[in-house]
Amino acid sequence: MRTRTKTGSYSVGRARREAILDVANEKFREVGYYNTAMSQIASDVGLSEGGLLHHFPSKKHLLLAVAERRFDSTAEGWDAVGNDASSPDPFSAMVVATQRIASEPGLIQLFVLMMSEAAEPGSPAYQLFFDRYDRAVESLAGLFQHHAAAGAIRQGVNYRAIAQECIAVSDGLQLQWVISNGQLDIVERIQDFTSRLRDHLKEPDRIGDSRLQRLPMKEAPIT
Repeated sequence: MRTRTKTGSYSVGRARREAILDVANEKFREVGYYNTAMSQIASDVGLSEGGLLHHFPSKKHLLLAVAERRFDSTAEGWDAVGNDASSPDPFSAMVVATQRIASEPGLIQLFVLMMSEAAEPGSPAYQLFFDRYDRAVESLAGLFQHHAAAGAIRQGVNYRAIAQECIAVSDGLQLQWVISNGQLDIVERIQDFTSRLRDHLKEPDRIGDSRLQRLPMKEAPIT
């Protein structure tokens, strides 16, 4: 009987925690982290502010939990793409992922805010970002390697390093988006970047053929 009570209490607490995260995620997405009050989140969930603080001792704890959930969702999406035999190429997948990011401007601000928190070694945000980057790099590198094995791009390339560079570009563009007050078109920038990267990673003979097709024909000298 006692065990069932404890289990039931745990289930209720877990469900309430998830409900808080649902509301916080929506508020952060709509109006941003700084414009969201803990009292508003508590009210929307049907809790007192003290009840909310029982689950998340501070707004920063709540921010970390929302960020962790977002990272898990993003990583699961990349894993699904990498494990799907009919998955799109990594270049198209990066554009689609950026479109999804751009559709949630409030979460871009959250992500950039968390980057500053992650700069402190030993902080919960640091470990979160460490795990996130490792998983994201492996997933994207695997997608590149699968594409190379299919003959679409060159083999023998350090695709883990390429994946790291791609993620750095994406993260840097999100920072610039925040600094520009949303004026930067991150989808267009990623489209340009992936187009150049695709050309760079093509097989040498294909690159040569495409260049020859663009060269103007010279007239033969008169003899």
